[in-house]
Amino acid sequence: MGAGTGRGSEGIGRRGVMFVLSSPSGAGKTTISRRLLEVEPDLTMSVSVTTRPRRPAETDGVHYRFVGAGEFDRQVAAGELLEHARIFRHGYGTPRAPVEAALGAGRDVVFDIDWQGTQQLVERARADLVAVFILPPSMAELDRRLRMRGQDSGAVVAERMAKAADEMSHWAEYDYVIVNRDLEESVALVRAILTVERLRRERQIGLHDLVARLRAGG
Repeated sequence: MGAGTGRGSEGIGRRGVMFVLSSPSGAGKTTISRRLLEVEPDLTMSVSVTTRPRRPAETDGVHYRFVGAGEFDRQVAAGELLEHARIFRHGYGTPRAPVEAALGAGRDVVFDIDWQGTQQLVERARADLVAVFILPPSMAELDRRLRMRGQDSGAVVAERMAKAADEMSHWAEYDYVIVNRDLEESVALVRAILTVERLRRERQIGLHDLVARLRAGG
């Protein structure tokens, strides 16, 4: 992936960040992602494609891009997805083109994906990637949050709880880990991580020229 644009008055530009949030279902990654989008103007959401049915409150192209199994398989075969995985019998994936366009323009992209998708992004775009894993404070609290959502049947909640232990075993593959005890605290911590990662030397474009001008008295 190429360099970013949008240089400031000092000639400094910035390459966007691929900001991944992962967690077991119900631990808070989606809620934190949505809150981040409200308070971070340079952040955009990666809208995944999925083969799962659309829920009543969801809008195609906003929450997901809903596609059939055949179209999903075509996108995988054509290399149009940065990552893809099968979760609870449905396909999910990240379209490549809009992500690359955002990063090149100096915009950060937040990803609400699982550990399988994160592993693929590590293989394909490690330099652009910052990965955060979100843990629940307890399994009892995770179960409570899943049931409070009211989106799934008791059988589906039980299936998600059974899978949570396996999902949490991948915490060590991430750059940062947060225990989501309180939503506002977690959002503040995630914003702090994003701020620091934006300032990494390798993401700031034009520093070499700026330092050369400063050393020359400019």
